[in-house]
Formats: sequence, C-alpha cells, structure tokens
Amino acid sequence: MPLQKLRNIGIAAHIDAGKTTTTERILYFTGVNRKLGEVHDGEATTDFMKQEQERGITIASAAISCQWKGYPINLIDTPGHVDFTVEVERSLRVLDGMIAVFCAVGGVEPQSETVWNQANRYKVPRIAFVNKMDRPGADFDDVVLHMNKYLDANAVPFQFPIGIEDTFEGMIDLVEMKAYNFNERDTIEVPIPSELKAKAEEARRYLIEKLADFDEEIFEKFVEEQPVPVELIKKAARHATLHMLMTPVFCGSAYKNKGIHQLLDAVIDYLPSPLDIGAVVGYDVEDESKTHSRNPSTKDPFAALAFKIIYDPYVGQQTFVRIFSGKLTTGMQVQNTTKDKPERIGRIMRIHAKMREDVTEAGPGDIVALVGLKYTKTGDTLCDPAHPILLESIHIPPPVIDLKVTPAKRGDRQKMGEALHKLASEDPSFTMRFDEETEETIISGMGELHLEIILDRLKDEFGVDVVVGEPSVAFRETITRESEAAYKHVKQTGGKGQYAHVVLRIEPNEGKGYEFVDRIKGGVIPAEFVPSVDKGIRQTLEKGVLAGFPVVDVRVILLDGSYHPVDSSDFAFQTCASIAFKQAFEKAAPILKEPVMKIEINSPDDYIGNVVSDLNKRRGRIESMRRHRKGSQKINGFVPLMEMFGYATQLRNISSGRANYSMEFYQYMPLPSGMQEEVIKKIREKNQEKN
Repeated sequence: MPLQKLRNIGIAAHIDAGKTTTTERILYFTGVNRKLGEVHDGEATTDFMKQEQERGITIASAAISCQWKGYPINLIDTPGHVDFTVEVERSLRVLDGMIAVFCAVGGVEPQSETVWNQANRYKVPRIAFVNKMDRPGADFDDVVLHMNKYLDANAVPFQFPIGIEDTFEGMIDLVEMKAYNFNERDTIEVPIPSELKAKAEEARRYLIEKLADFDEEIFEKFVEEQPVPVELIKKAARHATLHMLMTPVFCGSAYKNKGIHQLLDAVIDYLPSPLDIGAVVGYDVEDESKTHSRNPSTKDPFAALAFKIIYDPYVGQQTFVRIFSGKLTTGMQVQNTTKDKPERIGRIMRIHAKMREDVTEAGPGDIVALVGLKYTKTGDTLCDPAHPILLESIHIPPPVIDLKVTPAKRGDRQKMGEALHKLASEDPSFTMRFDEETEETIISGMGELHLEIILDRLKDEFGVDVVVGEPSVAFRETITRESEAAYKHVKQTGGKGQYAHVVLRIEPNEGKGYEFVDRIKGGVIPAEFVPSVDKGIRQTLEKGVLAGFPVVDVRVILLDGSYHPVDSSDFAFQTCASIAFKQAFEKAAPILKEPVMKIEINSPDDYIGNVVSDLNKRRGRIESMRRHRKGSQKINGFVPLMEMFGYATQLRNISSGRANYSMEFYQYMPLPSGMQEEVIKKIREKNQEKN
C-alpha cells in the first residue's frame, strides 16, 4: 500500500459532542462493523471498558484500523472529559491529522478549546465536523463564527446545511456544488433546492475568496471572475489545511447517519499522509543540542514512539507505538533510548478495538501494539541500536487530587499494590505512593472522576475492594529564598560506625523542578559518594519538610564536606544529605503551593449574579464573561481546587440545575499565608490522632 494513501487520524472534542458515535458510523460505513453500536446502549466498539459502557463516555483512547475507497485509515477515538486529557495529549503526539467534532447546539465548549490548543502544540492539521445538526437549537453559522472568534481557526464552510433542527435533511457540497440527502444507510444526490441556490453560490464564492489568499492560480481566476475547477479547489484546500492556514468545516448528524460519507471523503482529500508530515526530528542521545531526522521510509533507521500501555488479561502488556521510520519485525532487537535499555520485539499486532491481528512486520506510519516489552513506558523512544535517537516525549500534566486507600481485606495489600502499579504504568497522569509512617497508600489523579474510574477498575478488573478516605488537595512545597546548611553525621556503635559531612546551599528554582549541582573540589567528598548526597535529597523531596507534600522547584548546590576512610558509606551520606537539606529548607522561608484550576461555567442570565457571588467566596478570579447563546453566558476564570469540592451540587442548587461547568488544571500558585498555617495545623492534628 503506497504510504501517501495512509491516514493516521484522531477524533477529538468536548464531552457529548458525538465523537464516539461519529467513530461508530465511520467503522460501519468502512465495513469494520456489520452493525451500528450505540454509546447509549453501551455497545460502542471503541468504548469497550465496562466503565465506559456504564457511563456512556470515552475514557481510554482506542486505536482501530479501517479502509475507505482504497485508503487505509488508523483511527483513534479520544476522550472528551477533562480528567482524561492526557489520553488526548498522547494520541495527538502520534497522529498526523484530526477531526474536531463540535456540537451544533453547544458550539465551542471548554474542552473543545483544550483539545484545539493541544493540537496546536503538536501542529496537527485538522478538519471540523459540526454534528447534531438535527437537534433543537442547532446553528451551523454560529459554530463557525465561534470557531474563528475563540479558536482562531480560520474556519471555512465546505458544506452548507439543507434545513436545520428537525428539518435538517442533507447538505450542499460547496466544492463540487452538489446536494445530498440521506436515507437510513445511503447518500442520495439531489438537485440543489432553488431557494438555497443563491445562498450556496455566495458561500462557494466566500470559500474561493479564502483560498485565493493561499493560491496564486485561484487568486488570478477569482480576480478575473473565471470559473475555478474542482480539482484546483481541492489541491489548494489540501495545501492550506496541511499547513494549518485553514480549517475546512463539514456538517451532519452522526446518529442519523448523515454526512459520514462526505466526512470520510474529506479525510482522504484534506488530511495528511505520513509523507505530507515528512521527517520527524529527534535529539542526539549523547548531546541534546544536536538533532537527527528520520524520514517516513523503510530505508531510514527504525524509530518509533511508545504512546500507550494496556494490560490485557489474555496477552499481557500491550505497548502501542507509532512507527516514524524503518521497518519493525518480530524477534528484532531494538533500543529504548529513554531508559537506555535493549528490548526484544515479541509479537506485533494491529488492533481493531477489542479484536487483534498478528502481523510479522510493520513500517513507517503504522500504529501497532507490541507484546513482550519489559522496560518501555508512555513517551519512550524505540530505535535501531546502531542509530540511536531520542524523540520528543509527551507532555504529562501533574496530578492535583489525592485519595487515601486501604484494602478492605488485610490480605489484599500486595494484590492492591500490584494492581495500582499496573494502572499507573497504563496511565502516566495517575500516580501512587506508600506512606511508611501511616501505612496508607495515596493515589493521585487529575480529578474526582479520574480516581473514581481507577477505583472501579481496581474492583472489576483486579478483584480488589478498597476503603477510601476523603479526597484531598495535592499541595506542593517549595522555598522563597536562599539558605545554607552544614551537617556532620557521626554514629559510633561497636564495630564500623557512620560518618558523613556535607555543606550545601539551596535556592528557588521556579518552574524548573529539582536540580542538583556538584561544586566539590579537591575530593573532600569522594566522587562515589556524591550520587549518595543527591539520592538522599531526592528521597526527602518525596515527603517534604513543612507538611509532608512533595518538594518542587529547588536547586541544591553541594559546596563542601568531609569523609572518613573507614566509616563513610553510601547510607551515611544519604542520611547526612537528607538532614542537611531539611535544615536548609526550614531556613529558606518555605511555602505551600496549591493547584489552581481554569474554570468555565455556562449559565443562564438569570443566575449569573448567584454564580459570580459563589465563585468570589471560593477565592475565584473571573477573567472574562461572554455571551454564549441567547439568554446565557460563559464565565472564564481561575479558582483554587481546595475550594471546589462539592461544587457540582452547589452549582446545581444556585442555578436550578441549569448551569454547568468544566475545569482543568492551570498551575500551582502560592497558598495565602494565613491559610497555609491552617492547612499545616490540620495535617499535624490528623497525624497526631493516628499516632
């Protein structure tokens, strides 16, 4: 199959815009499915997890292969709920193109903006599909207007709807100037309705005018008022889409099977093949200032990126990879350059949601699942050992909410630990740690729904019942000024003692995480013990000094010290460094930082006063208010997560159930000093109760 025919695309949008239904129709019309699966019946092909079927939402991105008119398509359906935004992030990192689905009633929703910005980050060309044109309140023109206003999309209609709401029956293709109606399964070409002819001509003229900005030939024909051939329009539109200069907009109703054929044609006509995307650029393993490129060709050395891990009860761990160059065959030895470990390829599989097909080889542009990898995690690079390269990894947002969990049966502690480790391997936005002092396991995630799904999976997939504590905010600790500490660790207990001495300085390192600098001169601390100092500090960072939260954004400079030829050891220097760091930390004006969320609230005009007043009480900061639909407004702002527990119920109460909201992590910000004392006091009281 020629590589220029392959399409790697994702479907992404706000929750409830109809992504999964659109995917189901694509699978049906491309012949992958014999019958239509519905989200509301829990029968969607890509929603194969029990939790997805029960809730009618997509949680894990699912990869499926299909064909349309001789073009192979790898399709990934991604979640719309903000708690699973990392699923979208890792899918977009490996895709070449995207269909952005918008609800014709809801328009540009909060998560639409998040997904759009993620696609911008990875420079993914996209087309838009305005779905649910048959719903009351549908407004195609309004959605296009908002795409341009809020997403800066340069959205241009390539279709024009025939009818709206319950009279929606088809659309006019503005490129070919043909009209289509639909019965249950088929597309029927019909004459353009006479009452819409003038409007369609005007819309086509607008499309050509927009393309004239990017194509000289069209510009000349437009100025001279000559007819523009269909092939020239498609060629110019493809160029504009691939270079992200324009977003072609299509419309339909996925649930009623309207517009899917035309959407698939648009994927072929306007979205890129791996050849259009061209070479992928990566870093030199030894020197990150140098780069290497890999072309989408079997002649270039093998390079691939692992973007997802799934534990399958039948085949074990499946690692999903996107191959950018070279050829992968079963039994081949590859190098994981992220972990600096060799890996051997066991099985290679093409995935059709739950179904899998074994293949013996895969090449550039392919998205496949590998079985038998030991070390590879999300974001790792796999490559030819003779030609190492490090590809750009995947941006993982920090978890912001904690839950304490203990197994309901005491004997299940090990089983729970193993299950949580597997879930953390699958989902890099979920973390877990064990608190030795309180003997509690703390799990952290992106939101309440995220952790709720994790707990459901613990029970359903691993058979572990757990007792859950109250959700709490994942604070961070940091410092606001420099300080120094010198500590000598001396212990003499019959036989070999312990001796270590370090002098270190700590400094704020805003936004750069933890950094360790070795300034030891003259071997006052032997080279083999310097990593021990670093290790001792790293262990202390996990459970901070102020209130036991992880320490972030600190630079530690090792200045001086001494050692004993007999009593000094790795353990002694780890212990010494940990105590010295704690002493320096306490003198460096430490503070707590809290997660602040970006929030968007849709509310009818009647309740705006109540919503704003309630948000102010929660230390919220309103950034903008804008008209959303007739009689309703959107409020955008920022609010600390610790003020938002139980907000869904409160918002329902103050708006008679008519307002809704969405929030996502924005950044960590300093906690006001008065509140900091309160938080620390409560934590200390809780710890005393346990002891």
